[in-house]
Amino acid sequence: MSGTLLCLTLSGRSIEENVRIAHEYSKYVDLYELRADFLAEEELLNIRRFPSLVELPVILTIRRRIDGGQYKGGEANRTMLFGRALAFADENPRNNFAYVDFEDDFRISSLQDAAMAFGTHIIRSVHNMQDPVFDIPKKLKEMRKTGYEIPKIACTPHNLSDLTRIFNECEDLRDYDHIVTAMGHVGLPSRILASRLHSYLTFVSPRNGDESLKDIGHIDAITMQELYHFKQIKKDTKIYGITGWPLTHTSSPQIHNDGYKKHDLNAVYIPIPSDSIEEAVAFANQVGIKGLSITVPHKETVLPLLSEKSQRVQQIGSCNTIVKGQDGWSGYNTDAVGIEKALQNFLGVKDLKRYKVSIIGAGGAAKAVAYAVKKLGGKACVFNRTIAKARLLAEKFDFKYAVLAPESTALVEKYSNLIIQTTSKGMGKLPPSTEDNDPLWFYEFTGKEKVFDIVYVPETTPILWRAKNAGCTVSNGMPMLKIQGYEQFKLFTGVDYF
Repeated sequence: MSGTLLCLTLSGRSIEENVRIAHEYSKYVDLYELRADFLAEEELLNIRRFPSLVELPVILTIRRRIDGGQYKGGEANRTMLFGRALAFADENPRNNFAYVDFEDDFRISSLQDAAMAFGTHIIRSVHNMQDPVFDIPKKLKEMRKTGYEIPKIACTPHNLSDLTRIFNECEDLRDYDHIVTAMGHVGLPSRILASRLHSYLTFVSPRNGDESLKDIGHIDAITMQELYHFKQIKKDTKIYGITGWPLTHTSSPQIHNDGYKKHDLNAVYIPIPSDSIEEAVAFANQVGIKGLSITVPHKETVLPLLSEKSQRVQQIGSCNTIVKGQDGWSGYNTDAVGIEKALQNFLGVKDLKRYKVSIIGAGGAAKAVAYAVKKLGGKACVFNRTIAKARLLAEKFDFKYAVLAPESTALVEKYSNLIIQTTSKGMGKLPPSTEDNDPLWFYEFTGKEKVFDIVYVPETTPILWRAKNAGCTVSNGMPMLKIQGYEQFKLFTGVDYF
């Protein structure tokens, strides 16, 4: 098991609500954090009895707004609430708060004495909601005034380089219990890989938890355990992942982690959001990641960082998979296999010799699509907003090209047997179709077209919604994602997915 505990943050408005949620999630976590700053004012006087109502140990937190909390009162009132919560200790320790979170600048000797007397551990915390904290070992040591305090730092990295530094600084931090977490979207790996920071615990939320907790990067407890298998992450667990930006929607962790579980492999696959592929590779090197899936916008910019490129990567000019070897990173392209097999299944054909294909976009994904269409014998026209990029891709495969704009409508009609949308424009966008979320907004579907969108979130993208309503046969990118993911799984592990 991982040595890091999983703590469920309870942010309900009432004691009753928090007790209900605690019972619901007790099998997923090791302890609870009662965020009393979220409670309705009339509930605040009842926090003392909360530990006796739940199954697991409880941290009491009354977080100030300056530290990212919701408590609006003054320090005198907050001190009184802490005092009432720690007073009248029960002979049964489980009916008392097991921990209390005091900020580093909140040092009230009477409260500290009460906590010590009743066996309540003090978490001494610093929160930086805007910036990272530098020299974390030094800061933790300064905060730990006595041997019974557990210092905690929660900070906000500006980029993945900041997170890489945090992992580097915590690499040998094993002398005493501490808590380190990186907040925000970029900080996500620090929660899943909290044991690599030697953090005493990490925080999770209920699935329908407060939005402010999601904003600082909380993962829900069920996802942490059932998707990332948090408790099975050990020192020798192999780490793989996916990097891209913004990387807010990805089903790849589900595919890979399900495969590891199926084959009983000691491995985990995590999201690593980064707007810089150089920073993503540097993070992978620091943490010891063995393989990465590469998605938008890094499929071309990763190429200079590779020590070896597969023949397919060289032919396509795009890479979506890198594997760490003794001499560096080797690059592969499984997108081409994914789109090739997905199109064959979608159309029920072995080749595209009778198809005239519109390829929408000219980025890294479009390069793999063009390669697959050429291999299957199709004729195509590449449409892109930047005509120069369309020309470069089209000429490589002896295809036509045109600007992605209303003046190209007639050419889209000519190459409309199959329309393959490769841009990220509809990603995460719900119907109806607009010029902002549908790259082919100017084209009127007749109902005879076959439309394949490599985007898979949402399940029906705006362009697919419009095409389907016109009577077209459509597919999103999930079949392609799964097939290319199975190929990646084999590259990472040497094991066939099925």
